[in-house]
Amino acid sequence: MLANTTLGLNSVDRNLLALFQLYKASGWQVLLRLKLPAALPQMLAGLRIAGGLSLIGAVVAEIAAGSAGAGSGLAYRIAESGYRLNIARMFAALLLLSLAGVAVFFVLSAVSHLLLRRWHESAVKQEN
Repeated sequence: MLANTTLGLNSVDRNLLALFQLYKASGWQVLLRLKLPAALPQMLAGLRIAGGLSLIGAVVAEIAAGSAGAGSGLAYRIAESGYRLNIARMFAALLLLSLAGVAVFFVLSAVSHLLLRRWHESAVKQEN
């Protein structure tokens, strides 16, 4: 998220930045009216990536912290199934985790489309 946001904030069109300076816009006006809208596509892309990786991080953290034996959570199901050689249950937990990741990605993609659909080239449909 941080890398994509920083890239977006630094990728503002220099001509637009010069126009804002020409009209003596304050730093807050440049940030709110130019840089943040220009960085929004990169920020939303970082959010989509972070959404999927957060599930992986949650499972790995649950296993690494030792709380996978607490009796709940997908990491517990995966670890327990591995110990008991219940392969079907392990793959079911992995499938649920994968479906959750796909759902998070599609929800964040829909949010991105709703925020960008009227003005950004990545979301505006091309007419042939």
